[in-house]
Amino acid sequence: MEMTRLELKDYLENIYKVPVAAIRTRIQHGSQKQRDHRNRRIKKPDYKVAYVQLGSGQTFQFPDLFPEKAQTTEPGSFEEIQKKFMENELQRQKDDPKRSGVPAWFGL
Repeated sequence: MEMTRLELKDYLENIYKVPVAAIRTRIQHGSQKQRDHRNRRIKKPDYKVAYVQLGSGQTFQFPDLFPEKAQTTEPGSFEEIQKKFMENELQRQKDDPKRSGVPAWFGL
């Protein structure tokens, strides 16, 4: 709510390296339709909406905030032991093909 158009433009150009042509903002007022157990109105908070127009021919792509890191597990490490244990558990919990879809908890 506190950011102005100029601050928003500087933020986008410096952090995301995107040329901004124009910015329009508006304040969306929160809804007052809900009521609590005492029949008092409950107001949701207001928030600001910004419409950003990029320069001609520019596209915006969100950065990858959580990149996948390469799995470098050494033999005998905790991660390797845990991975083997989970593989064995998944193999053990597979359905028995002789039961033809009948669940294991249903005794015959």
